[in-house]
Amino acid sequence: MSDKNAVQVKVWDVPVRLFHWALVAGFAAAYFSAELHKMTVHVWVGYVLIALLLFRLVWGFVGNQYARFKSFIFSPQETLAYVRTIRSGQPKHYYGHNPAGALMVFALLGLLWAMFVTGLVTLAVIDFEGPLLFLANSVSDETAYFFRHAHDWMVNFALLMIPLHLLGVVSGSLQHKENLVRAMVTGMKSKASEV
Repeated sequence: MSDKNAVQVKVWDVPVRLFHWALVAGFAAAYFSAELHKMTVHVWVGYVLIALLLFRLVWGFVGNQYARFKSFIFSPQETLAYVRTIRSGQPKHYYGHNPAGALMVFALLGLLWAMFVTGLVTLAVIDFEGPLLFLANSVSDETAYFFRHAHDWMVNFALLMIPLHLLGVVSGSLQHKENLVRAMVTGMKSKASEV
């Protein structure tokens, strides 16, 4: 198929792309530093990830059209309709996030926030460090270990969601005949123009 009739659209701006790949690298670094019991590295990587997520929160309101959260908030009806079209093999094309992808983005962002909060609480009430240290003497041991276990559980849940995200990327790339990984590197998406 010739690309002569392809429409190139700048979708993902540089800040979104840098955020995405820094988040991938940071999550991997946080995971492996914890597995290797390099907790100082784990904590500092966590702080960097929190800063990244704070940036993305701001950029979700001031970034380009496709970076803004409002561009990928869909009604339940539109989301269900999109899921039905996936099953039929002819899903509607979106230059930005489609409704299923948007759900995954919001789920992952919410999970990351919960992971960071439980990590910071754990750091304060078990290790007696960090910005939430003021909580150290006001939390019972039972509650402290609840937060620690919740943090671990959320990491395991993220490890289940990441393959689902990748499956969605592969599925979307195949169904729409576009390379979504390349789009997250170059920022450009293409779709054959309709004649």
